[in-house]
Amino acid sequence: MTPQAEPEPVLSPDAFDARIEQLEQTMALRCDLAEDRLSRHDLRQTEMMADIKDANALLQQLRGNIQRLEQRGDEPVIVMAECDEATDTPLADKELVGRAEWIGLPDIGTYLKARIDSGANTSSLSAKDITRFERDGEDWVRFRLGITDEDVVVDVVRDEWIEAPVERRVRIVQAAGSESRPVVSLLMTLGSIREPVEFTLNDRSHLHFPVLLGRRFLMDIALIDVAETYLHPRPEFPGGRPASEAAQDELNDQEEEDR
Repeated sequence: MTPQAEPEPVLSPDAFDARIEQLEQTMALRCDLAEDRLSRHDLRQTEMMADIKDANALLQQLRGNIQRLEQRGDEPVIVMAECDEATDTPLADKELVGRAEWIGLPDIGTYLKARIDSGANTSSLSAKDITRFERDGEDWVRFRLGITDEDVVVDVVRDEWIEAPVERRVRIVQAAGSESRPVVSLLMTLGSIREPVEFTLNDRSHLHFPVLLGRRFLMDIALIDVAETYLHPRPEFPGGRPASEAAQDELNDQEEEDR
């Protein structure tokens, strides 16, 4: 038995008139929108033509001035704008440091060499024998400076124990695995800078610099000139050598870089 096709729906006269009216309204709205866009396009084109006309008039005026100067044999006068040296800049209040500097640690009582590295986030202090303990319910660490016989330091602090509260801990991921390192805050001086600085504690005795200063320290207070080293004098501490004798220790760094 052959299935019969369903009869097509038939619109009533009222439904047909309503549909036609709806289509007419839609077409009228689209025409209004198109006319509005065309009007705005014409207005923008008129404004652009006016700007071009003004630019051409200015160009003609400049060409006329140059021709008159050439006819008179005069050379155009170039006026150099002078910079106002008194104008404040965002860099004016920042300390300039080299790629290596002497720092002071008043809480410990010594100076140390530091490498300035904007590629590192947190600063780092070479430490060994790091021992965690509690004091008044807070997390503290006890450690000694991780330095070698070649490192320049106030000798009386070489084997002294240092204690400090732990500010936080950071997880360092390396090829050999990950480890958690304590972060302590120590007062540090560098030239006119005197700021508490957060240091991660880890053994850097295999490296040339026992201290690394990273972005957290540099941010908002210092700029690096990588072509310079030791722009600021070595701080002085009881039991240490005077700053005037630092030149030979700085020369050893240059010899290390030249190898």
